[in-house]
Amino acid sequence: MFVDSGEKLIEECTKRKISIADYTIEEEISKSQTNYEYVFSRMKKNLEVMKSAAEYGTENKVKSMSGLIGGDGFKLNNYSKKEDTITGSIMVKAMARAIACSEVNASMGKIVAAPTAGSCGILPAVILTVGEKFSKSDDELTKALFTASGIGMLIAKNATLSGAEGGCQAECGSAAAMGAGAVVEMLGGTPEMALDAASIVIKNVLGLVCDPVAGLVEVPCSKRNVSGAVNAITTADMVMAGVGSIIPFDDSVSAMYRVGKQLPCELRETALGGLAVTKKGQELKNKIMK
Repeated sequence: MFVDSGEKLIEECTKRKISIADYTIEEEISKSQTNYEYVFSRMKKNLEVMKSAAEYGTENKVKSMSGLIGGDGFKLNNYSKKEDTITGSIMVKAMARAIACSEVNASMGKIVAAPTAGSCGILPAVILTVGEKFSKSDDELTKALFTASGIGMLIAKNATLSGAEGGCQAECGSAAAMGAGAVVEMLGGTPEMALDAASIVIKNVLGLVCDPVAGLVEVPCSKRNVSGAVNAITTADMVMAGVGSIIPFDDSVSAMYRVGKQLPCELRETALGGLAVTKKGQELKNKIMK
């Protein structure tokens, strides 16, 4: 059975001198009663879907079913090719992939809900972009997805991944935490460093509400995928530089869960608060619902 805390995960990985990815693979093999090749190939299929969604959304002006969002992944991808971007081509490319996957989701395209459909752009953006920069193979990217899965398992066990239960901190926040931890381990960081990265990410978005305009996972969700990807990558850089998290991963996760429970229902995916009830939010809702 998968361990129930980050502390225990670090202890287990340290004792056995394995990575979070290795531990997660072993647990999946045991749970599914299959073998390494089967488990790894299934995760690799997820990677292919992520690649496809990111590529399609950056190379095409994808429009959502409602018409609320679309084409921003394409715009950012073109912008990333300029030499004078503010944050650099790597970061802008990650932003493009994050919003692109979100747009593909909103257009009824195929994505990987990692951990949710509303936050589907963050993990692909982070894994693919960092992997591309460091010339990582598909097998290495797939292992990173196992690291992300292990971190997601711990969040699911001790808190929630649902915006309806815990706000957007539980969706985009968890996805960014998974991405940050995954790239840290992919770049040679220890399990403890990976969980430090996840912890810092969660602290950065603690209290983030879920307020979808017109009840659709489009506005402001698509742009929160972008900020989640940026959060993950910048945090990973901090941790790789030797910056740790003063608050342990387990404490950050428990805090996120408590904060989520304290949020009023209006701020948990009901579209009854936040941006959803602004003047523009209501105008868009009325237009769409006609």
